[in-house]
Amino acid sequence: MVLKPASDTPLTMLALMPIMEEAGVPPGVINVIPSRSSGAVVSAMLHDMRVRVVSFTGSTEVGRKLLREAADNIVKPAMELGGNAPFIVCEDADLDVAVEGAMIAKMRNMGEACTAANRFYVHESVHDRFAEKLTERMAALQMGNGLDEGVVLGPLVNKEGRDKVIELVDDAVSKGAKVLTGGRLSAEPGFFYPATVLVDVPDAAKMLDEEIFGPVAAIQRFSSEDEAIRRANDTEYGLVAYVFTRDLARGLRMSERLDFGMIGLNRGLVSDPAAAFGGMKQSGLGREGAHEGLMEFLENQYVSVVW
Repeated sequence: MVLKPASDTPLTMLALMPIMEEAGVPPGVINVIPSRSSGAVVSAMLHDMRVRVVSFTGSTEVGRKLLREAADNIVKPAMELGGNAPFIVCEDADLDVAVEGAMIAKMRNMGEACTAANRFYVHESVHDRFAEKLTERMAALQMGNGLDEGVVLGPLVNKEGRDKVIELVDDAVSKGAKVLTGGRLSAEPGFFYPATVLVDVPDAAKMLDEEIFGPVAAIQRFSSEDEAIRRANDTEYGLVAYVFTRDLARGLRMSERLDFGMIGLNRGLVSDPAAAFGGMKQSGLGREGAHEGLMEFLENQYVSVVW
């Protein structure tokens, strides 16, 4: 196995290697190749006849490029790509539970996660109360150096990531979205962006179609279950969706109508090592984790014998 960690975050995988050694993994079974020349390194790997599977976690844009190169040698893909998760709050939802779930789904890794909730569809009868409660929680998050006590909101991964968040927020505001908290670049040096809540986000806002990858919640109203499902499904992504309702039958019915590989029903965390992880549409191919994830790296062999 050859691992090429993300250029911006190579240390995590390097730190994992001594743990693998301690666990008894033989030398040479796992090999880590950090590089900022990602294209050249990965291209060489994909054109080596010994490579049978390419497993990638990252953006849909890069996933498309890898699929094109993988086609040259018919390398099997297993890809967990981008997301733009909808978070649906029905009129009968427990708002405290929904807000707690929203904080987990939105602010895990400061919104820099493929599973992050970006588009919040809230029933018009509870919209204002939910927005108020979420704004209160988001505004209370202390931003700064993650090593300082009390800080829960650190910097984004790089300048490009921060600038993309600025672009998406400014675009939404220029088209009529209202800022309830955040929405302005911090004066603090570094790639910081404050926790932000927007309401009345217009359909033309780019953040409804693009992965935000930052601490920004975009809220829209809905009036019927059908409308919520339609809005949630209106995306090229299909990784994860969240539904909050006190009616289990309704939640399961809505889950079946959502074009997403994973559903968080009354919970803001769907990832579990024991469960298969993956999406539909342009959010990925195959599954990671659990039995299904292991099967992506295996092939069935048929042996016909005369003895």
